[in-house]
Amino acid sequence: MLAEQGVAGRDWTWMLVLAAGLLPSGAAWADPLGPETVKLDHGRLRPGLYPIAPGSAVDTEPAQLPFDLNWSIGLKGSYTSSSTEGGNFLTTLNPAITARHDGRHTDLMLEGSTEIARPWDEDGALGVTALRLGLSSETALGANTRLSGNAAIALDHPLPNSPGLDPLVEVPPRVVSGSAGLGLDRSFGRINLGVKANVERSVYGATTRSDSGVTDNSDRNVWQADASLRAGIQITPILEVFGEAALGRDIFDKASPGLGVRTDATSTALRGGIAGRWNGVVSASASIGLGRHDFDAAGLGDINTQLYDASLTYSPNATVNLTASLSTNIEPTGADASGTARVSHVAAAQLDYRVNSWLRLRASADWSLSVLEGNGETERRRGIGAGADYALNAHTALAADYAYSHRDNSNTGLLDTHTVSLGVTLRR
Repeated sequence: MLAEQGVAGRDWTWMLVLAAGLLPSGAAWADPLGPETVKLDHGRLRPGLYPIAPGSAVDTEPAQLPFDLNWSIGLKGSYTSSSTEGGNFLTTLNPAITARHDGRHTDLMLEGSTEIARPWDEDGALGVTALRLGLSSETALGANTRLSGNAAIALDHPLPNSPGLDPLVEVPPRVVSGSAGLGLDRSFGRINLGVKANVERSVYGATTRSDSGVTDNSDRNVWQADASLRAGIQITPILEVFGEAALGRDIFDKASPGLGVRTDATSTALRGGIAGRWNGVVSASASIGLGRHDFDAAGLGDINTQLYDASLTYSPNATVNLTASLSTNIEPTGADASGTARVSHVAAAQLDYRVNSWLRLRASADWSLSVLEGNGETERRRGIGAGADYALNAHTALAADYAYSHRDNSNTGLLDTHTVSLGVTLRR
């Protein structure tokens, strides 16, 4: 009886082991008290771990994307009061996306944004007024050599009565542009060298004006190619003296109807200046030079002008960021404009102040003077702006802005606009 009871006791123990799932595979009927001792894998009994087939692998880490992806979408309502057209209300939707990859030697950045607008008037229709898609990269070829590249495509189609638009323009043209560029920077001790090359294509749609009807802008379609060489010497750890030479070429699709010839031209520029960078707090540069725009057509007068360029970035701490710039450019006239080329001088400044983690204040100012060579038309612009961003949480922010713009054109007269806008932005 005792022997039978012992066997029975062992049978009950064996059944409990089976019920608990403690028996390893392949030993289903082994005597638990016999020569084959059961070895329990206590590691498989931890919470969240389950038995697996022999030879299979378990990936305990979540899959990681090869890039950092961020997106945002903004909804904004704006009211604009114009000295010529009165007031109008506009709603815009602004989705944007950014993808960044920080590699061992190469960093890549993809950026895209769209503006979808609807004016609230009788003929208000939903439309895409702006589109941007750009790719940029930077590669470390060595300790002292860096290669950069960029490519972009853009579409601009302002709505009628947009702030700052010529009051005679009833329907602005659609402008599609694409560009690609390369740059190489190399340091040889105290000598810094930089080479850049860029090509751009711009295509213009028709303009509808109140004074002359529909204007075909296909003669403004242009290929532009530019290259520059910059050489600098580091006279102190902070200051660098540099010189820059640039060469450009403009090739148009067809002859200008008003001039009877194509305004193809070769541009050259030579600048000299000084640049400085101090502890990541201040970076600044200033240069002066001469620019020349030589037209292929013998009957067109070549353009000679002085070139002024300056930039400043001031960030004494994480709460304040000030940027300012001044530039001079010789460029094609663009859509809906006569003349041979446009000489423009532009100055701008922007200030950001982060009051705390949920409130940021902004202010901006700009000024410009442009002259259309060949017809004497001049245009002066100036404007100021102020705004605030209020973060409701890590993913939602409210924005309020005010902007004033003044435009004085020698042909079309004065135009003043005031714009007030409110918006909300959701971001990842």
